[in-house]
Amino acid sequence: MESARLLLPLIVTGAAPLAIWLARTNPNLREAVSFAAALASFLLMLSFVPDVLGGTVLTYQLFTLIDGIHVRFCVDGMTLIFGLIATFLWILATSYNIGYMRSLKEHAQTRYYFCFAVAIFGAVGVAMSANIFTLYLFYEVITVFTYPLVAHHEDEEAFSGGRKYIVYLMGTSKLFLLTAMVMTYVLCGTLDFNLNDVVHGIFPAEADPTAVTVTYFLYLFGLAKAAIIPLHNWLPSAMVAPTPVSALLHAVAVVKAGVFSICRVVLSGFGVDAMDALWLGPPTAYLAALTIVVASVIALTKNDLKARLAYSTVSQLSYVIIGVAMLTPMAVTGGLGHIAHHAFAKITLFFGAGAIYVATHLKQIDLMAGLGRRMPWTFGAFGLASLSMIGVPRWPG
Repeated sequence: MESARLLLPLIVTGAAPLAIWLARTNPNLREAVSFAAALASFLLMLSFVPDVLGGTVLTYQLFTLIDGIHVRFCVDGMTLIFGLIATFLWILATSYNIGYMRSLKEHAQTRYYFCFAVAIFGAVGVAMSANIFTLYLFYEVITVFTYPLVAHHEDEEAFSGGRKYIVYLMGTSKLFLLTAMVMTYVLCGTLDFNLNDVVHGIFPAEADPTAVTVTYFLYLFGLAKAAIIPLHNWLPSAMVAPTPVSALLHAVAVVKAGVFSICRVVLSGFGVDAMDALWLGPPTAYLAALTIVVASVIALTKNDLKARLAYSTVSQLSYVIIGVAMLTPMAVTGGLGHIAHHAFAKITLFFGAGAIYVATHLKQIDLMAGLGRRMPWTFGAFGLASLSMIGVPRWPG
């Protein structure tokens, strides 16, 4: 169903960075704009819930470049999973940003809030993309505008981490993702997702199986924001960023854009039938399982709290991928659901790490003995989020 109404969240999140820049001389107004845009975009995303629960898929085509390549948007169930998470957590992140940035008297705060808002705009765009071309555009928006956030401190360590961040993500998207997009267009004649059927996808039955298989793995490695081993090292290196940016990277926008994009390409691009016929699911699941185990072991060796959380994220993201790669209804549901589970738990963990740093300037875990007595609320929230992350069942009854 065509509806221009679905452009409203994009308009709000797209206008927010401009409004933040215009309010740059008034910090209170600048931060109020961030709050207002976050709340408005969340409520607008929430307004689509009745349509989606009623079985309606909303679409809107902005313009056409050439036949089969459009800038086109959609709202369906997968859109709401990522869109609601990104916009709701933006509200919480804005509140945290204010306390963190002001307490540490950080420099370049307008640039920081501007780039943060653009990253959310990119995340909403990825969530609402109705084809691979549109997804690619917003995927790159996230990469470009999170680089200044990663390199925010502007010291040697920050620039080194930022350089690795941009090389990994821009390099893989240009070498692999762009190539996969071209091959998809050659094989299918279109880049539009099949939004109404996750079984059949968009690849024709007569397409060469080898070419389809190569295209699939180009997507898998081209969407490096999902941090699958061996294309994961950019994520721990990006922990040189301020803690709220780490939360943005891990919980709100960046890595979620990666795993969401893989889920969208698998389900709405290739479809369950093609994934099963070409035996693409098992190798993906094995690679995800390897990532889960290796990243978890590395996390245990890290004494820096943010580094340990970073490797935990590398591991946790692959639970989403392994669920979708199993291609059964329950596994796919669990994988997509974990996008939300991980987002709320991980943003709490990073907020806790940031609160510890603001209060004590400690990063090393072995120096934090006894801090729980001084910061009971922070460590209580950290403990609860840790239990959530590892899937401890609630108390029965």
